[in-house]
Amino acid sequence: MIQRRIAPHRRSAAMHGDTRTAHRRRFPKAFFQKIIPSFQRGQLKFIPLGGCGEVMRSMYIYEYEDDIVIIDMGLQFPQEDMPGIDFLIPNVEYLKPRKKNIRGIIITHGHYDHMGAIPYLLDPLGNPPIYTLALTRGMILKKQDDFPHLPRPKIEVVTTESRLKLGQIDVEFFHVNHNIPDSMGIVLKTPAGTAVHTGDFKFDHHPVNERPADIPRLSAIGKSGVLLLVSESTDAEMPGHQISESDVQRSLEEIFKEARGRIIAATFSSLLTRIQQLIWLTEKYDRKIIIEGHSMKQTVEISRELGYLKIKKGTLITAKDIDRFPDGRIVIACTGAQGEDHAVLMRIANSEHKTIAIKPTDSIIFSSSVIPGNEATVQRLKDVLYKKAAKVYHYASMDIHAGGHAKRDELAQMIQLVKPKFFIPIHGNYFMLKLHAELAEETGIPRQNIMIAEDGDIIAMNREEIKKLKEKAPVDYVMVDGLGVGDIKEVVLRDRQHLAEDGIFVIIAIVDAKTGKMRTSPDIISRGFIYLKESQHLLKEVRLKTKTIVEEITVGGSHPINWTYIKDELREKIGQFLFTKTQRRPMVLPVVIEV
Repeated sequence: MIQRRIAPHRRSAAMHGDTRTAHRRRFPKAFFQKIIPSFQRGQLKFIPLGGCGEVMRSMYIYEYEDDIVIIDMGLQFPQEDMPGIDFLIPNVEYLKPRKKNIRGIIITHGHYDHMGAIPYLLDPLGNPPIYTLALTRGMILKKQDDFPHLPRPKIEVVTTESRLKLGQIDVEFFHVNHNIPDSMGIVLKTPAGTAVHTGDFKFDHHPVNERPADIPRLSAIGKSGVLLLVSESTDAEMPGHQISESDVQRSLEEIFKEARGRIIAATFSSLLTRIQQLIWLTEKYDRKIIIEGHSMKQTVEISRELGYLKIKKGTLITAKDIDRFPDGRIVIACTGAQGEDHAVLMRIANSEHKTIAIKPTDSIIFSSSVIPGNEATVQRLKDVLYKKAAKVYHYASMDIHAGGHAKRDELAQMIQLVKPKFFIPIHGNYFMLKLHAELAEETGIPRQNIMIAEDGDIIAMNREEIKKLKEKAPVDYVMVDGLGVGDIKEVVLRDRQHLAEDGIFVIIAIVDAKTGKMRTSPDIISRGFIYLKESQHLLKEVRLKTKTIVEEITVGGSHPINWTYIKDELREKIGQFLFTKTQRRPMVLPVVIEV
């Protein structure tokens, strides 16, 4: 059992008053009101910086007086209207002036939407300690290898029996099932009351390669009295109960019995349960398995080192060895079940992989559900595979995937076990949160005790009431683009969208500084707007209009010439002219050269 004590920072009431006065000297009043909520003692605050309005980017703050505990620090993959963006991370401006109050970060499991933002956010927050289970620690450190210039995270491994004291907050843990081993929920005991944070979970009574969720422990927690339950909502619209991993294994085995050629199974790189099932079946049916995909290879390597993945000697081969064995003895586990352009399955399907191409005797398994927004890309990939392969299996036609998230019956069971006074749904789009809130009311929680929080909301509670404060934490998008973190602002994104939608139109005008007349007809470059060879009449009109706009300002006008004004006029008037002719408005970039 781990016993850890971190003394809370204490100040007298007078010192708090002095601190606020000092803040007001340095910051304008409006900043103080928006960023730093009014001082309130004896209340527990819950503040989502991500994960309440989207399924990804999970990051949740629990704050009691001068003590802050953060749960998860995840990233979010970009939306379709964010060209060039690698991913989004939470905005931590709320935490920066309070980083001395951060007692620790707890990571519930090893998925990127819960731990992928750590390399970007840990240093700005003062590198506070991280507490997590062994597998998650290994995955965090492996990810950190890509950031050798940053301080190494201080990670303390806990178990579900561990106890921590983080300031005035006592922390305990409980085991849950998910689709990656070492997943846990959190219990935070504060003077204001006990909060239970589920993390991503499901109740699997017959899991594979792990024990069932600790339902007796959850029941005991509920009987001891719980002020707040914060529960995930990903499958809040799905009736019933998630199927068991044991059912999935039986379905996969049917495919192994029938397949005469190679089996190519695509799934999430972090879905270790599925990878282990494929390995067991590979060994049972005397096949060899190839792991393809950088992220999947990393996950397998870490899991084998820590003992979470068991594979017999000789079972694993590389893609270079594929021709040494007949097709009926080959299994390929790979990434790309979401139809990603550069993932392994898409490259195999498009004959772009170095050593593997689809054969007519192959059996393809999509062992994952489709993430909302990926439906079109997945369907295009399936169409290609249906043309080239013998069989294509997916979760809609066969039980070959069990989701990692609780459906409605399990969500209701969690509420009934924990018996909270207050309830906040998290980890979902707004409609998911709303449906989960309605389910909580059906399960017996009074409507006034249920709070739907969105990113940035500050929810305060004591033993009598729960309320949403007027103040909000900043939650503007922080975008990661290559090595840039937060330097891509909305205006840059709008420019990229503009370029992607309507292209670019460059006008190069050479103007005589003495006479103000144009020396030559302007040069024009178009990319993504019109094909120049087929638009000569339009280009002629643009050149004449450019000459008119420039010389109306320069010839006989005042000197020195305001070149910035000329560029602005060209940008606006040529842009409007092109729109009237084409109903499209490209990004117009005028280049005026004075000679």
